[in-house]
Amino acid sequence: MPTHTCVEDLRQQYLRRVPRMFVDYAESGSYQEETLAANRRDFEAIKFHQRILVDVSKRSTASTLLGEPVSLPLAIAPVGLLGMQHADGEIHAARAANALGIPFCLSTMSVASIEDVAAETGKPFWFQLYVMRDRKFITKLIARAAAANCSALVLTVDLQVLGQRHRDVKNGLSVPPRMTIPNILNIATKPRWVKQILSTKRRSFGNIVGHVTGVADTRSLGAWTADQFDPTLNWGDVKWIRDQWKGKLILKGIMSADDAEKAVNAGADAIVVSNHGGRQLDGAPSSIAALPRIAGAVGNRTEVLIDGGITSGQNLMRALALGARGAMIGKAMVYGLGAAGEEGVRQVIGYIRQELDLTMALTGVNKVSEIDRHVLADWTSNQGPL
Repeated sequence: MPTHTCVEDLRQQYLRRVPRMFVDYAESGSYQEETLAANRRDFEAIKFHQRILVDVSKRSTASTLLGEPVSLPLAIAPVGLLGMQHADGEIHAARAANALGIPFCLSTMSVASIEDVAAETGKPFWFQLYVMRDRKFITKLIARAAAANCSALVLTVDLQVLGQRHRDVKNGLSVPPRMTIPNILNIATKPRWVKQILSTKRRSFGNIVGHVTGVADTRSLGAWTADQFDPTLNWGDVKWIRDQWKGKLILKGIMSADDAEKAVNAGADAIVVSNHGGRQLDGAPSSIAALPRIAGAVGNRTEVLIDGGITSGQNLMRALALGARGAMIGKAMVYGLGAAGEEGVRQVIGYIRQELDLTMALTGVNKVSEIDRHVLADWTSNQGPL
């Protein structure tokens, strides 16, 4: 068994084990990938203020998200096609999150269905919703999430149209994989992955196939999905969903203070500062660059989460210092899942928790609630990330 000490170690194993088309799906951004690069680069520019001779013997990474206790202020982000990164991937990731005391969020475009995850884990989870043209299907999907005892609905608001990711187009990304010669040759070098996928019956979009009239297989699914992302989506639809969903509501994809204000007025219990991992509007700012203004605008009226670039405990600490209540991880979780299934996801969460704990110690804080801008070097109230 390889010796791992950090997320990057798991990423290297992931690259060896998972077919290229699904690696590219996880790692790529839209167009020139400027925003994808900024998500990481802008975190690295933020430096810490090291403190010495502070009693940090009673440190704890425990916190709360949406009023629920968590072992650290982190959640698993909704990622489509997890079941293609590892067989039954959504179930493996949910079990890891449950074991380590953080929320798991299931994507609309998951391979395992809402009902599968509920039955296999037995614990509440968050469900991410894409609002599609077929509103009857969306109404049923919301009802299914409620029936499965999902504890929060995460409404993604930045996908009215699908950003073009060149690598996905070139790879002919599909579920199951499109059997082009390059894809066949690449998959042939991943025998472990092939064995896993052949061991499960979950190889399609479980929340959609069989639940939409006329969509009974992957062939009919492709035509349906291509026409379903809805450019008419607006704040009226958020109200429509708020009226139907009685639980916690999170709006994911907020990148401006004005939209954050509207989210608060629409009844959002939390927002996620997110540029969709650099996969939608290329040339948009990084999530961490947008965070301080948004957090300052909404204050304590809603919980502010962030995603995009959270691959370490240090980056989680930086986000907390700039006003986030917590963060969501996508890519880092995928690396662990593809590398080693549930155990790999557990390792990723563990590494981030350990790194957060150590960074807290070296900046002189004992509680997550003590983390603010004073832990950052050369920070004044009118500055953004350095």
